[in-house]
Amino acid sequence: MSDKQTTHFGYEQVTVDEKAGRVADVFHSVASRYDLMNDLMSGGVHRLWKRFTIEVSAVRAGHKVLDIAGGTGDLSYQFAKLVGAEGQVILADINASMLNVGRDRLLDRGLSGNIQFAQADAQYLPFPDNTFDCITIAFGLRNVTDKDMALRSMLRVLKPGGRLLVLEFSKPQNILLEKVYDTYSFKVLPFMGKLITNDADSYRYLAESIRMHPDQQTLKQMMQEAGFENTEFHNMTGGIVALHKGIKP
Repeated sequence: MSDKQTTHFGYEQVTVDEKAGRVADVFHSVASRYDLMNDLMSGGVHRLWKRFTIEVSAVRAGHKVLDIAGGTGDLSYQFAKLVGAEGQVILADINASMLNVGRDRLLDRGLSGNIQFAQADAQYLPFPDNTFDCITIAFGLRNVTDKDMALRSMLRVLKPGGRLLVLEFSKPQNILLEKVYDTYSFKVLPFMGKLITNDADSYRYLAESIRMHPDQQTLKQMMQEAGFENTEFHNMTGGIVALHKGIKP
């Protein structure tokens, strides 16, 4: 009998070591078409979810912001404009392909002075304690192997009074909506993935990973157990997506 720890990769049980490589392969595969697929999959609504996240962040001039799993840089771009020349934004992603796409996009849009890039694992953030005023992780936490470890790591690098925002797919709050969403996720998304990126399997995994992610109340409890205070969440689009907020004491 194997003594290796296992975890889920979508609906499949894999070793902890194997999951990181499998997730990396997914995002290497989809990086170049990631933004296009986001717009197609959500009908552009993901931009509204991110806009709300920016509003709740309360980020202002001079702040230091860490955008974990920042991917192609949607949130980092907005934060860089908010923090100004005296502030700093770090776009971090564990996946080199996604990080390269994000860096190229932001540099092409004229951002460089107040933004940096880091290939980093959310579980082992390579930053000093009490560094950031705000940390965001958008559509990335569900791909992290040990979510509790990642939440503790984020708490450590936040300044006291700083806030964590977790934007993630969650559990629809209406049974009919949930049925429609399931059909869309498991039938339409893989088809679109095959059509646009020639990769149905990666989008099948993404649909499965959403179902394996903690629901709204469970994630709120996990944040509290990690040490965050004043935790709360806002459902969007009927609970298909939720934004969780927690404050470092």
